[in-house]
Amino acid sequence: MKHLYSNHRPALLLIALLAMPLALMGCKDKKASATTVSTTVQQGQPSSAQAAPAAATPAATTPATATPAAPVAATEAAAPAGAAKFDAHSSAGKKGKGKGAKGTEAAAPKVNYRAGEDPDFAAKKGWPVKYPAPLPGSILPQKRIVAYYGNPLSKRMGALGEYQKDDMLQRLKREAAKWQAADPSHPVQPALHLIAVVAQGEPGKAGLYRMVMPDKIINDVYSWARSINAIMFIDIQTGHDNIRNVLPRFEWILKNPDVHLGIDPEFNLIKSGKKPGTKIGTYDAADINYASNYLKDLVKKYNLPPKVFIVHRFTRNGVTNAKNIQLRPEVQIVMNMDGWGAPWLKRDSYKDYVVAEPVEFTGFKLFYHNDTKKGDPLLTPKEVLMLNPKPLYIQYQ
Repeated sequence: MKHLYSNHRPALLLIALLAMPLALMGCKDKKASATTVSTTVQQGQPSSAQAAPAAATPAATTPATATPAAPVAATEAAAPAGAAKFDAHSSAGKKGKGKGAKGTEAAAPKVNYRAGEDPDFAAKKGWPVKYPAPLPGSILPQKRIVAYYGNPLSKRMGALGEYQKDDMLQRLKREAAKWQAADPSHPVQPALHLIAVVAQGEPGKAGLYRMVMPDKIINDVYSWARSINAIMFIDIQTGHDNIRNVLPRFEWILKNPDVHLGIDPEFNLIKSGKKPGTKIGTYDAADINYASNYLKDLVKKYNLPPKVFIVHRFTRNGVTNAKNIQLRPEVQIVMNMDGWGAPWLKRDSYKDYVVAEPVEFTGFKLFYHNDTKKGDPLLTPKEVLMLNPKPLYIQYQ
């Protein structure tokens, strides 16, 4: 749940930070009574006293790679003046040494790539990344994960809570089928990505600007995931708390082989001391390495298959010292492009904050509402698969 598109072209980035509700109200479920919670300011969602845990994510970058797709000419609806320029891949346009029938040199047509799609740019930045050989039970890179993100107490934080349980699970299955059809070479692994710690606009009793979801809520979502053979992600927005204090709280659920982790730099605001929603936070490689090492220890302690570790990103400073992030066989790190906006902006952010700073795998978030609220179409699986590297983690909010 993020974001506010932040780009290196300030004049172009006009995407406003999602307003995060200041009061988290529990949404009634057929099997559970309403729960009242104070809400975070979440991206893209107007604040409302009736909104449950707020979490909206319109960021600009996050990572994972998958199948190749044919390049397309840069013919997208005209982007705003000064908008991201599409990358031109000119190597294919070099003159050939062989001569044509009349002795003239034959020249292949130049291929134009949109931002985030150019294989030469990706190669120049270090893709494909050399990562530890996948251990038995690894999900990536053999499969592609397609996840619904949100919190069941809020209809404003993402698809996971926007729809009633059965409807939501059917919608996820349909999205997974679309991705399977778009890339048959990568079996789709469905997932539910639960915001288990929600950043808050008020300090709360602990004074930490975050709210930990009750174990019952977490177990309910876990049971939903298992009912459709989906995996589950525990997503953490620390507010003013420290990931080193919060993460161990979830060992009881993370010790399961089908439960993985996500962390949200946008809502880690210890360093700035600002309220969630008023400033975009950050994580350093040291924080990410701590969490990765914690997961590694769980894998060894409980004899588990490797954990998938999602790190949301959509700004330059969202992750600092990315080159120092450590890769481990027991943990598969996905930098997830977490930004919302027009297709050109999402591609540009993916290029600048995910492709330009390789880690291991890449992901891409799609917003049913924020990506389309200005009349732009939601990117299709086929269009997203034109990115290079190809995202192996897809998240719908």
